[in-house]
Formats: sequence, structure tokens, C-alpha cells
Amino acid sequence: MYVSKSVAVFAVVAAFAPSANAGLCGVPSYTCCPTAACNPTCCYTTCKVATETCYRTVCDTVYEPQQHTTMRTVYETVYEDVQKTCYRTVSETAYREEPYTVCRNVTETACREETYCVQRPVWETNYRECNYTVQRRVWDDHIRECKYTVMQPVCQTLERECRQVVMRPVTKTVQREQCYTVMRPETRTRCVRRMSGNWVTKKYCVPGLVVPRMVCGPCGPSFCMTQAPPRTVCRRVRCPRVVEQQVPYTVMVPQVVRKQCPYQVTCYVPETIVKKIPYQVTRMVPKEMVQRIPYRTCRIECETRTQRIPYRTCRFETEQKTRKIPYTVCRLVTEQRTRRIPYCVQKQIPYTSTCKVARVVPRQVEQTCTRMVAKQVTRQVPYTRTYLVPQTVCGAAMAGPCCGGNGTAGGCASGDCGIKVDANKIQLPTRDPISET
Repeated sequence: MYVSKSVAVFAVVAAFAPSANAGLCGVPSYTCCPTAACNPTCCYTTCKVATETCYRTVCDTVYEPQQHTTMRTVYETVYEDVQKTCYRTVSETAYREEPYTVCRNVTETACREETYCVQRPVWETNYRECNYTVQRRVWDDHIRECKYTVMQPVCQTLERECRQVVMRPVTKTVQREQCYTVMRPETRTRCVRRMSGNWVTKKYCVPGLVVPRMVCGPCGPSFCMTQAPPRTVCRRVRCPRVVEQQVPYTVMVPQVVRKQCPYQVTCYVPETIVKKIPYQVTRMVPKEMVQRIPYRTCRIECETRTQRIPYRTCRFETEQKTRKIPYTVCRLVTEQRTRRIPYCVQKQIPYTSTCKVARVVPRQVEQTCTRMVAKQVTRQVPYTRTYLVPQTVCGAAMAGPCCGGNGTAGGCASGDCGIKVDANKIQLPTRDPISET
């Protein structure tokens, strides 16, 4: 399709070429040309390249987790009760009587009288008079005058001139050239790797559990460790695969743009300002003041007082007393007694014992597993399509004066009729690489 349109463009150009060089017998001349050769006889059709943005539907594979229930075999150890008769030795305590003789102490208490003398103290209270002198304080109040001089401040307000230089702002507008960057969109293509794959079921062998088991031997029943048979487990394994795909994308390319921008400049101009500043002057004026200060004086007065002081005297009196002193007399008495002597007697007593016997029991248990389910999701992807639009161009608008005419009949003296075609800038339509794949 693109090749056929390109051939049509070149065919239109070739159709006008023989009519332009017909007056020169096929030999081109750039110094002078006939008027009829430069004036197009009719309108012709050209193709203009146009670009538009289209959307196409792209399907993506998305994997979502899904829960499903499976059954698996679980082995449990069950213990059963087994009863058996055993004998144990029981020791019992018996008693026998045995007579014996003991000697017992018998204690008797008696009293005897004893006479003794004691000294008893007798206390007597007497009084004596004692004279002493006491000094007492007597306070008198007085007032005295005290003269002193103080400096009293007197304030006076004055004014002085203050000259100050201030910088006054002056604003003016100036034009300057400013460069800034603008982001232009540009479409590019990149290689995207996408993960895909499938699920593969693999089998694994899981060894059985080691459980205790009762075994009957020559020495009686005993426990030994026995391994259960192995079991096979199926598991789904994901096998990934990488798929490469060319996907167009749009990037922003920076481009520098210049423009004239007005801006304001502020400069400061010095200016003198005169201000009158009031200030206060303080001077000290002496002033005489009188202050009345109270004070107290103290004098001592003597006074005689009498006090009675008690005192105690002690004397001893002899007194005769009688007391009873107890004493103890001990004698031995023979006595017959009987005691119980314990001794041990052993006998066999039967009893029933219950023991646990292990047994493996299989059962089915439900378990929930998660698997990934593929799902197709559609989305709209934009792409740019380039195509040719036919356009009719008339030759009367492009005709110019020739060298042999007067400037009104048409023609060209340089051999150029005003149509400039650059073969290097012809834009051919581009194909969509994703639509072709």
C-alpha cells in the first residue's frame, strides 16, 4: 500500500516533465525557456503526510490466586488400654506385749522455819528558808530628731536636631532575555520483558513417622520404635518463561526557548532627613529633711526574794522477821509395766494394671491449597499512525514572469517555476511494529 502511493507521487511528477521540456526537444535549458513551458496547463494532485493517534486493544495474562480443597492422609497414633494381673509385696506391722520393771522417783516437799533481822529505812521531810536577789529590767521610751540632706531630681525637656541619611527606593522596568526549557513529547520504542509460564505437577516421597510399638518377646512385652510406610505427595511447581515485546512509550524531550521578559529593578537613592528629637535633662537639687527616730533605754533594778527549800533525812530501824524455807526429799519406788513391741509381716497382694498399647490409624483430612489461575485482561494502548492525504494544487497561483515575456504571460528565466522540492525531506509513512507482529 505504501509503495503504490509513492509510485503515484512520482508518476504525477513525471507526467508534467515532458510538457515542460517539449519546446526544447528534450534538452533542458536554464538560461531561457518558452512561456508555454513555464505555465502549467492544469491542476495536479500532491500528497501530504498526516499523523493521527489511534488505540488498539492489547490482551495481558494475569494470574490470580484461587483456593481449592484436597484430601490428604494423616496417620495418628492411638493408644489402647490392656489390663493384666500383677502381684506386689505389702508389709504390715504386728504388735506383741512384753512386761518390764522400772524404778520411779517419788518426790516429797517439807518446810522449816528460820528467823532473821532486817534494817528498814525511815524518810523524814524538812524545810529551810533561803534569801536571793533578783535583777529586773525596766525600759524607757524616748524620741530624738535627726536632720539629713537629700538630692531631689528635677527633670527638664529640651529638643535637638538630628540629621539622618535614608536610602529611598526607586523602581524602574528593564527588559532582559530569559531562556527556559520546554518539554516536548517524543514517541520511542523499548523492549519489555514479561514473565509467563505454566504449572507442572511433581511428585515427592515423604518418609513415614517413627512410632513406638509393643513387641512380645521371651522376656515379656517391650516397646520398640517402628517407622510407618512412606507416602507420595503431589505439588504444583511454577515454571517461569520470559517473553520480550516491543512497546512504544512517550518521553518528554527538553527544548530551550528564549523570550524577552520585563523585570523591575529597585535602586536606593540617599536622602537627608532632619528630625527634632526631644530629650530630658535631670539635675539634682539638695533638700534638708528632719526625721523623728524613737528609741528605748534599759535600766536594772535589784529585788530581794525568799524561797523555802525542802530536804529529806533518812534513818534505819531494826526489825525481826520469820520465814518458811521449803526443801525436797526424793525416794525410789519399784513398778511393773507392760509395753507393745512392733514387728514387720510381709504378704503378696494381687492387683490389676492397665497399660497403653500404641496403634497407627490412618484418616483423611481436608486441606486448602492455593493455585494460580490465568486470566486475560484487555487494555487500550495508544500508537501513532502516519498516512498520505491527497491535495490538489493549481498552477496559475505559482506562475511567474519569464525572460522572453513582459512579465504578464508567465514563464521563468532561471528554469525554476517556483516549486521547490527537497528529495531528502520527503516523509514516507511509518509502520506499526506491534500491529505487524
